[in-house]
Amino acid sequence: MRSIDRRTFLGAVCMVGTADRSTAQSSIGVDRFGSAGSTVYLLHGSDGLTNASRYQFAAQTIANAGYTVLLPRYFEATGDSRARYGDIRAKFPTWLRTLESILSEPSPGTEPGRIGLVGFSLGGALALALATRSPRVRAVVDFFGFAPDGLGWGLKLPPTLILHGSSDRVVPVDNAASIERLIRSQGGTVESHIYPGDGHGLSLASWPDAIGRTQAFLQRHL
Repeated sequence: MRSIDRRTFLGAVCMVGTADRSTAQSSIGVDRFGSAGSTVYLLHGSDGLTNASRYQFAAQTIANAGYTVLLPRYFEATGDSRARYGDIRAKFPTWLRTLESILSEPSPGTEPGRIGLVGFSLGGALALALATRSPRVRAVVDFFGFAPDGLGWGLKLPPTLILHGSSDRVVPVDNAASIERLIRSQGGTVESHIYPGDGHGLSLASWPDAIGRTQAFLQRHL
């Protein structure tokens, strides 16, 4: 695994290139990074892709570690560019169904059998929900996501990495604890790292460590 320091991270955010773009059968756009290894779906948060550089950086960095990374533009299913907090509960099922359809229609050139999910905030909640609906999901990385309704109702969650800030006021860190408790109660594999003093989105200083942990976790479980 290639390590990332803070200077490398800052430079990559500024220099990230344009991804290959395709349209899934469900008629939403999907940006593609890399073309090797297992497939990882990266799910953006409620800010959508209005400020896409950090998601593109994360996708490209994961792809550089030997994966095909797909970044679905799932807000297109509801005609949104951003999600208002008051709409998330009502629109969550539509986004979930859209992503489930994407997972069931693998892109050409990807490995269909083993996939990972990396989700940020709202995307983290969607990743957890998807993992309880698809046995093809072999690993989940949850960046400061909330525990979605009915999380324990479906399949047992696969190995999961939880990354969260201790001072998050948008998605309180209690969500990380409750997700971890659930997975442990299922006899599953879970790792968590709480960044002291960090709020929602983590601090810039924490991002290289978080991406490094993500790469290592995916390497172990995919």
